[in-house]
Amino acid sequence: MGQSQSVSTTPPASCPMHQSSTSGCPVQHTSAPKSTGGCPVEHSSTVHNPLNQMPSLPQTPLDPHSQSVPLPTDRTLSSIPRGVEDGKTQTWEYPSPQQFYNALVRKGWETPAQHVEMMVDIHNFLNERAWNEVLRWEMRVAQFVVYSILPGDDQPHLARFKGRPGEMSPKARLWMFVGWLLPTRFNTEPPFDRHDWIVRRPRTGQEVRYIIDYYSAPSTPDGEPVFALDVRPALDNFESVRERVSVGMSDVWETMRERGWGKS
Repeated sequence: MGQSQSVSTTPPASCPMHQSSTSGCPVQHTSAPKSTGGCPVEHSSTVHNPLNQMPSLPQTPLDPHSQSVPLPTDRTLSSIPRGVEDGKTQTWEYPSPQQFYNALVRKGWETPAQHVEMMVDIHNFLNERAWNEVLRWEMRVAQFVVYSILPGDDQPHLARFKGRPGEMSPKARLWMFVGWLLPTRFNTEPPFDRHDWIVRRPRTGQEVRYIIDYYSAPSTPDGEPVFALDVRPALDNFESVRERVSVGMSDVWETMRERGWGKS
């Protein structure tokens, strides 16, 4: 119900993924028939962190003899806040290249170790863009208050999240059906990953679930990969339904204005 907010994005020139000529999900799935695609982290483990549904990832190679090159163990701090501790805003940390590679190995995905640093850059870049889209929704709810000027404990933050690879959202299923009916006009490829993010609004204590579908988009004329993110609040409550409808109507009116409808 209502049109959600989607964004197509190409990583910046500084990102090493521009050295690759391939698009789509950066992980090679063809070598592992059991894989369902999506995030390489095993989410079905019985021992996991309840905040991100991830098992503990070691910083040492799971099989030193099969890893062709050493990988960095440094972790990068994201810009995504996870809460306030001792008066300071704390942000989420991304996995190191070594942790990311260990996650791939655990799932049985044969991926050259020398490509992992590029994959981590893609992973981090897409999540930063996803958070920016979440903030756009949150600013609408807060009547266009700019969160960056609010105290840290008043800013929305990502309380927890869960990767759901292989589980298509209702909207993704709808677009797949539309693509099957009209393959020349609509995308026929399913999202390569899905995340559910729980965003907490500290000023009200409310928690809102966001759904993020990650799509591969056609490459640029230069061969650079492009990704499309479909970020929107889940239809779990009346407020989210209202926001989705409001954004959908705004998009319709904007399209009509661009086409000159209503002009005499």
